[in-house]
Amino acid sequence: MDYQIIVDSCCDLTPELKEQLGAVSIPMTLRLGQKEFVDDENLDLPEFMTEMMACTEHASSASPPPMSFKEAIEAAERSFIVTISSQLSGSYANAELGKAMAEEDGFVDVHVFDSKSASAGETLVAIKLREMLANGIPKDQIIKTINTFIENMKTYFVLERYENLIKNGRLNKITGKIVNILNIKLIMGSDGNGSIILHAKPRGTTQMLEKLNMLIKSSNRPTNGERLIICHCNNLPLAQQLSASITKLFNFKEIIIIPTRGAISLYADDKGIVMAF
Repeated sequence: MDYQIIVDSCCDLTPELKEQLGAVSIPMTLRLGQKEFVDDENLDLPEFMTEMMACTEHASSASPPPMSFKEAIEAAERSFIVTISSQLSGSYANAELGKAMAEEDGFVDVHVFDSKSASAGETLVAIKLREMLANGIPKDQIIKTINTFIENMKTYFVLERYENLIKNGRLNKITGKIVNILNIKLIMGSDGNGSIILHAKPRGTTQMLEKLNMLIKSSNRPTNGERLIICHCNNLPLAQQLSASITKLFNFKEIIIIPTRGAISLYADDKGIVMAF
């Protein structure tokens, strides 16, 4: 069954993993004030991060337009699309519009998944999807299994810097200053429906790692033979520390560490990490 996998650029992939999955990544547009960046393989991420941290204006992103999805769909006979949560972006809606446009041109074998997540969560879904395709699982069964997988998947993230949340109005300045002064590591993540909620407020890295492991344990998600993804924005040491602590307590068959791309770097900010399983 020869299906291509299409993702938006909120799906964090290394070039090697992108090739393994045979994934086509549709770039989002990133904005720092009035300046725009295309989140594709040509984005100079270190330069973008430098400009982002120096920017005092509003920082935001725009989902890929429907035409971008349509063109990607029409490059193959069959496609599965995985997008960032529809509660966080218009990417899912635009992918559905792109699908409808492609269907008018006769491309009818297309399905769009709302990952109800981002970053590591999207990556996890894409890997699961490729495994099922490689095993020749029928399309209907793939759709049912992936939808169930998404419903049960857990995604958490921890930020080191809150400047972008403050600039975007999602965290007020006073709260942001208190969080930084007290060294509080806000653990946030999906509420199960794709929206973001606060899960815990540990102080310091040690408590944060302990709490993330407690969240894995209390999730009742299976870990034996399963996979966990950790994405990080310029914070490989913390990602490795988290991976080591998880390995001591659980039996995931694989823990994959991936650097974030532009879109997630914009929101996770410098030193942020995202975990999904």
